[in-house]
Order: sequence, then C-alpha cells, then structure tokens
Amino acid sequence: MARENDKKQLVSYENGIKKSNDFSMAKLSHGLTLNQMQLLAFAIFSTQQDGQTGFIKADFERKFDLKRYLTKDAKIDAQRLLDLKFSIEDLENDYFEYWNVFQSIKYDKGEFRFKWTDDMIPHILELKDHYVTTDLTITSQFKSSFSWTLYEYLKARYGAYYVPVSKEALLRLFGVENRKTYQSNTGRFKKTVLDVAIEELNKYTELEVWYKEKKKGRAIVGFEIHWSTGKTVPLATDNQSEELKRLIDEVFALWDAVHRMQNEDNKEKAKKLVIETEEMRKGKGEQVTSKEASEYIPRAKDNLRWIEMMLENDEKPTVKKSVPFYNWLEERE
Repeated sequence: MARENDKKQLVSYENGIKKSNDFSMAKLSHGLTLNQMQLLAFAIFSTQQDGQTGFIKADFERKFDLKRYLTKDAKIDAQRLLDLKFSIEDLENDYFEYWNVFQSIKYDKGEFRFKWTDDMIPHILELKDHYVTTDLTITSQFKSSFSWTLYEYLKARYGAYYVPVSKEALLRLFGVENRKTYQSNTGRFKKTVLDVAIEELNKYTELEVWYKEKKKGRAIVGFEIHWSTGKTVPLATDNQSEELKRLIDEVFALWDAVHRMQNEDNKEKAKKLVIETEEMRKGKGEQVTSKEASEYIPRAKDNLRWIEMMLENDEKPTVKKSVPFYNWLEERE
C-alpha cells in the first residue's frame, strides 16, 4: 500500500503526457541531456494533443521557458533522439530488448517533423491501463535529466512505496554505467546524480523521496529507495480559465456604472457583487483549480446577470400616475 504525505501538488492534465509503464521505467539506451528529454516529451505531447507529428520550435521554447534554443542545438538534439532506443530490460539480470524510438526526424526553418517507429505507437497512443501521466509544467522546472528519469520511474510503480535496487542497476537506470568515477566512487554518484534527483523531486513534485544504503562490509552495493505520494489537485483547464477571466472582466467593467446608480440599496448590493466577483481573480503566482473554476463560473454569471438587471431598472425613470383634480366645491353648486 502506498504511503501518503501532506503535499498538495497542482497538476495540469492539458499540459500532460502519457507513457506506458514500460516506457516510463525504461532505461533509454542513449543517455539524454535535459533539453533532449524535453524535446522527446514535447514530441509525445504534440502527438497526443492532435495527432500531429511535428511542432514549431517557438512552441517548444515557450513550453519549457527556453531562452535561446539555436538551430545548432536542435541539430545535436535531433541526432541524439534519432539514435535513441527504447528498452524493456531486467535491471538486475542480463535480459534486454531494444527498439528504435524514431524512424526519422526532420528540421526545416524552425519546424520539427518526426516519424515514430511502429513499435513505439502502443506506448504513447494505444494506452488503456498501466500508464504514467507526467505534467510538463512540473518537469519543466527540473534542472537535471536525472530528476525526470527518477520521477517517471517511481510514478510507474503505482501503489508501491519502496524499491530495492543494486548500485549497478541504478547506474544503468540513470545512463551513467560507463562513468568510471561513479563505478569506483559511490559518494560521488550519490552527490551528483541520486541526491540531485531526489532534491528536485522533493522540491517540485508531489513525491517525498529518500533512500537507505545497502552495504556489504563497508562497500555500498545497493539502495532502498522509499517515497510517499501527496495529493494532486487538477488545475483549471484553459477553457475554464478563459471563461472565468471573461466574466470577471465584464463584471468589473460595470464598476463605474454601479457608482452612478440612483437607488442606494441596489447600489450597495451591486457593489458587493462586483467585489465578490473580483475576489475570484487569483493574485500573481496563484492558480485556479478546476474545482474552484467550476464553482466560480456559475456564481460570476449570476452576479453579472443581477448587476445588469439592477442597472437596467435604475435607468428607467419612475412614472407617477397623474390623479385628475376633483373640485368638490363645484359639485355643491
């Protein structure tokens, strides 16, 4: 049974990608930099959004807040991705199975075009059960590719709360098994790979991760990686956010008209409705959840309707019925 923690992590399903558990837990045979992992993720994102096997470089830069992603960078990263192999393997034993991820990748004047291999399609499109959803707004905060690797590897073990893994297997998972420094110096591996990944997961994600060392004599031969999972709270969709902003803006645009109302009682009521609606607008850095948007939107619609109705009635002049003058003195004569 999974462990839980007190974290509440906002997640955007519109900015997420899905990958099969096998893909999420796989060791990619060609070690990737953070930019290359972002490029791979955005290729998956584009395919899952609308089936398009291509995207504009500017959209990729905006998604991951990249300041200068030059053509020469794109060339290097595309070459690395084209060599990428997806493997299903037993990290503890000598079994592996490799597939190429892409058949081709093209780049022309700021536009990427790519073609997946047939073996990869089920792992990103034909997903029914046992897949991992990764929010790109979370992973875009990572500074290390090791963080992304560990995050998806642990999320793919849904329902678990620890995994024992040998040092050699962990080196293979992070794609650093050929680094002699890490082979001979476990302290260096911990400091620059494992601890870096865990620190970023604890800072940016719903997970709280820690580990215990497994020793044989004085040598570290493996690790027990433990984690707990916080609650994920869905963010408002783009449509919800746009609709709510439109309603709040329309209500606030009536503020001056409300101040000119003649009926004092209705003026005070309308002021309160404007203020209540404006309070639905989040401050800088705050985000509206999907649940909040579902509650705010109908309330904002009602407030707008009531304010408009009070303004309309306030503009209509009060018509006094004229009573004919009756001269009772004339009647006596």
